[in-house]
Amino acid sequence: MKNYFRLFSGFVMVVCYTSCGPQNRTELATNELKPESKYFINSDSPSSIVRNIEQDRNGRIWIASWEGVFLSDGSSFTNFTTTVSSARFFSVLEDSKGNMWFGSIGSGVFYYDGKRFKNYKTEDGLLNNDVVSIYEDKAGNIWFGVFGGASRYDGKSFQNFIINENEMNEDPTGKTFSERPEFEVNSIIEDKTGKFWFATRGNTFVFDGKDFNSVSHLGKPFTNVRSVIEDQKGNIWLGGNDGLWRYDGSTFTNIAKGFVGFIYEDKNGNILTSSETSEGWALSRYNEKSLSNRIAVVPEIIKANEGMIFGIREANDGSIWFGTLDGVKRFDGKTVNGFNAMSSQEYFSRLVAARDNC
Repeated sequence: MKNYFRLFSGFVMVVCYTSCGPQNRTELATNELKPESKYFINSDSPSSIVRNIEQDRNGRIWIASWEGVFLSDGSSFTNFTTTVSSARFFSVLEDSKGNMWFGSIGSGVFYYDGKRFKNYKTEDGLLNNDVVSIYEDKAGNIWFGVFGGASRYDGKSFQNFIINENEMNEDPTGKTFSERPEFEVNSIIEDKTGKFWFATRGNTFVFDGKDFNSVSHLGKPFTNVRSVIEDQKGNIWLGGNDGLWRYDGSTFTNIAKGFVGFIYEDKNGNILTSSETSEGWALSRYNEKSLSNRIAVVPEIIKANEGMIFGIREANDGSIWFGTLDGVKRFDGKTVNGFNAMSSQEYFSRLVAARDNC
């Protein structure tokens, strides 16, 4: 039986820190924080790991974090899920009907229709309760990338696809995983030809509606891919352990080496990435015009020396929002601004936690 929750709206007046477990939360009064950071202390904004960011049709910013899902108008923040769940949230999506979907770690998926929440878990048919990514296909089905595979929800029931070592296949038995299996699905897209791409911690797969095929280049499969997108020109971009790659439908081109976490295309066709560089983790931007060159492409570094950078989103005003270990930050075209303060000790503690648990 599904669980229903009515929304209680209001601002959270304390800074919340989330442990590695999905259900426990310790609250610390803001006046106990030592302001050792240059960033402005905003007790309502997320102060821990931010994994994903979305802007809805009304211009509101939704932020999936370890402390919950936050809603922002660009300056103030509300913890939207504080009365619903204390789980860590990794993903957020607004569907084509204006409904919101929130993916958690340990508590499944939360659906919000503008009035109330509905929680879907393994007992409802979801493959696993650790939900890493959410995607809506052209037919309006909602896909959930979870640990162990993916679930497709048509509004009535779930159809599950399981990763088994180097293969991925549909499971018609209704099998679910109560524990966390290997090989989570980090990113899902449907390309212009109607094929689905699944970026996983294991192999990368393409699904034509019948069969799953592993994606490889020169006989080597793309593994541990964290992000896959299709740009405005129809190119497929892969980012992960083997760097940044572009596929034009016939040829794979390596754009950058080094680990790439997230990929995002802005409205001008520029490609933004979060990646490991010689200067630490960096938010980089590849100019759209330079990407057509056959010579090496050098990106513009927007912000470097970050511990880690997660989800990236361009807001309607052209600013770039991105997630970090210590909350969300915003690039206004000139400078990067944060919303929180954090001690150096806590920063490094979260860096270790992110490495071990993300």
